[in-house]
Amino acid sequence: MKVEGGMKKNLTEYHPQKILVRSTNWIGDAIMTTPAVRTIRENFPGAEITVLAQPWVADVFAASPHVDKIIQYEKKEAHKGVAGMSRLAGYLRRHHFDMAILLQNAFEAAYVAMLAKIPVRAGYRRDGRSLLLTHGVSIREEIRKKHQVYYYQALLQELGMKPGSDELFLHLSDEDMGFARNFKERLGGGPVIGINPGAAYGPAKCWPAERYGEVAAGLHRKMNVQFVVFGTKADEQTISTICSYGSDFIHGLAGKTTLAQAMALIAVCDGFVTNDSGLMHVGAATKTPLVAIFGSTDSVATGPFSEKAVVVQKKLACSPCLKKTCATDFECMLDISVDEVAEAVGKLIDN
Repeated sequence: MKVEGGMKKNLTEYHPQKILVRSTNWIGDAIMTTPAVRTIRENFPGAEITVLAQPWVADVFAASPHVDKIIQYEKKEAHKGVAGMSRLAGYLRRHHFDMAILLQNAFEAAYVAMLAKIPVRAGYRRDGRSLLLTHGVSIREEIRKKHQVYYYQALLQELGMKPGSDELFLHLSDEDMGFARNFKERLGGGPVIGINPGAAYGPAKCWPAERYGEVAAGLHRKMNVQFVVFGTKADEQTISTICSYGSDFIHGLAGKTTLAQAMALIAVCDGFVTNDSGLMHVGAATKTPLVAIFGSTDSVATGPFSEKAVVVQKKLACSPCLKKTCATDFECMLDISVDEVAEAVGKLIDN
């Protein structure tokens, strides 16, 4: 695609054959961009759309009909540092992309797109990257007060696209869904509730592991519920603590599944109780009824974008502080009782 006669404000006035979409870097953020990725597809139905994504979020887009290809950004390995970014840019240059739409906000996202000589580079004017963008968008103040789903859709609307549905989108492969259904069947056929006690952002997001264990033990006694606990190898100690409350009905999955398999398991769960985390957004996208426990973060901006979600939160004068660790007494989380969460989860099962 040749850019002739100056830059056009409206991206839909171009006719790109190949579009590069730079994904956000975290699972939850990537899930919240899925309506925007669908909007890009709807506005450019004939274009080949490639997502540039960190390896740990690639599965979010792997089975999506809105994406044709995925290029993994190996930031900690092959694409590490300035030399790595140059290597990545050279690789992208050989693909001859006509347009880059940067859903990720960082300076380096625009820098790599510029090095790759992509003629049209669009994104929010953030992180000092305005001069690297051909189509920079300023953030409207009212968007800062809304959910992140609207933040990404607003970017595309400012770029001249007609926004589509705001509904989260997550399509999983038949293989991964088959794995999940078989796993659930082996648990005996009763209600299965997922637990996600971790959060990559930091401990200020995490309700105590012992309380998750108490919720599981109590609900098993009352309703014969089985539980599966999600997490990475870094969460092994936390998951071990929860499983100690009933190893015959609480099943730990730390490091035992791929992300795609974990997402499929969440999709087949009868309910999901979780901290504010990437997997919380997976639960919202799969329309799994869920209870989200919030402490330091903002449930308006990054809460579960689902009509089947309940947020449990104690709002204090200091919340949302958005800090990774609590500088005082962790009151926002410790004030949330086992009974309060158990009651909310119990209602999910009843419904």
